[in-house]
Amino acid sequence: MTAVAHSRESRPYDPADLSSRAFWSQTAVEREETFAVLRAERPVSWHQPVEEMLIEDPNDQGFWAVVRHADLVEVTKRHEDFLSGEGIVMESIPQELLDAAQGFIAMDPPRHTKVRRLLSSAFTPKQISRINDQIVANARRIVDDIADKGEVDFVTEVAALVPMHNICDMLGIDEADRRKMAHESQFAGGWNDPELMGDQEPLPRLFEAMGYLGELAGKYIEERRANPGSDLLSSLVQAEVEGERLSDEEIISFFGLLTVAGNDTTRQSTSHAMKALTDFPDQRGWLMEDLDGRLPSAVEEMVRWATPIMTFRRTAARDCELNGQQITEGDKVVMFYASANWDTEVFEHPEQFDLSRDPNPHVSFGGGGIHHCLGNQLARQQLRAIWRELLTRLPDIEACGEPSYTVGTFFHGVNHLPVRFTPER
Repeated sequence: MTAVAHSRESRPYDPADLSSRAFWSQTAVEREETFAVLRAERPVSWHQPVEEMLIEDPNDQGFWAVVRHADLVEVTKRHEDFLSGEGIVMESIPQELLDAAQGFIAMDPPRHTKVRRLLSSAFTPKQISRINDQIVANARRIVDDIADKGEVDFVTEVAALVPMHNICDMLGIDEADRRKMAHESQFAGGWNDPELMGDQEPLPRLFEAMGYLGELAGKYIEERRANPGSDLLSSLVQAEVEGERLSDEEIISFFGLLTVAGNDTTRQSTSHAMKALTDFPDQRGWLMEDLDGRLPSAVEEMVRWATPIMTFRRTAARDCELNGQQITEGDKVVMFYASANWDTEVFEHPEQFDLSRDPNPHVSFGGGGIHHCLGNQLARQQLRAIWRELLTRLPDIEACGEPSYTVGTFFHGVNHLPVRFTPER
C-alpha cells in the first residue's frame, strides 16, 4: 500500500452525511441544514465516497467537501492546484464518457486555454446578440402553445423548451432532431434518477445517449464543413486563432457540453423560479411594478436560488493546503455551490427569495477563474425573455402542486411542476 493511500485510509470521515442517496433525495432546504453546520464548524471536511458509483473505483477513498463561499472561490482560482481533467462530477466515470459529456470544462491548461480561446472566438457577445431576436421569438412561441390551456406541466411544456429551442437555433439543428436531442441529453445528469431511468441500466444508457449526441454532432459538422452558414456550429468549424483550429472531437465534445449543461442549467433555473414566484408573492408583486427595469436583478436571484449545478469536483494536483486542511495529491475536492450560495457570511437572509438582492455575488456560473461559465450571458438572456413573456401574458401563472425533483449529486433538477393560470383569450 502506498503512503498516500495509507494517509487517506487513516483520515477519519466527517460524521455529516453528504454521500448517500438518502441525502441527495432530500430537498434543498433539508440539505442546507447539514451545509450550515459544516460552514460554521468544518468548512473543509473529508467524506466517504459517494454512494452508487457508475463504475467500481478501488482508488476512490472519499472526497473533501468545500462548503464556504470564500473557499469555493479560492479553489476555482487555484487551477494549478486543483485540476479539472480527471472529471468534474463526484462519481468516478469512464474516461470516454468524460471526454464526450464534459468537454473543455474537464480540461486543464494548456489544452483548456487553446480550446476555450477558440470557442470564445465563436461564442462572442455579437453571436449572442445575433440570436437575441430568436430567443424572444422562442419565448413567444412557447407561451403561444400553452396560453389557452389554463393548466400545464411547467417543466415539460415551458422550462425544458426554452434552452432546447435556443441552443438548437444557435447550432442550426433541424426541427426534426430537437426533441430526441433534448431527451437524450437528460441522461448525462440524471443517470441516477429513478424516475428518469426506470428499469434501464445506467452505464449502457449513458453510453447510448452520449453516442447518439456524438453521431448527431458529427453529421452536422460534416454538413457545415461543406456548406457553412451563420450558426454557431459553422463558426466553430471555421474558428481559427493563431493558425489553430478545433478538431472534430473537440467540437463534438463542446456540442455534448452545450446540449447537456446548456439545456439543464436554464431549464432548472426557470423551473425553480416558477415555484419561488408562487411561494413569495410579495416578490412577484415587486417585480411586476417595473418588469423591464427589475428583471435583470431578478434573474440573478433566480439563478442563485435555483443553483442549477449543485457541485463541481476538482482533483488535487499536488499536496497542498486549503483553509487549514492538508490536501493530498490525487484527492477529490468537491465544491458545493448549493452551500456557497446560502453562505450567511456573504448573503443576508439567503433563505429568502429576494429579487432586489444587491450585491448578489452568487457562484451559479462558477466562482470566477478560467472555468467561469462561457454561456452565462446566454442563460441570462433566455431567462429574461421567457419571464417577460410569461408575466406579461399570463400574469397570474402559479404552481398548483408540489414539484418532483431529480435525485442526483450534480443538477438541481425539477422533473415536473404543475401550474395553472387564466387562459389567454
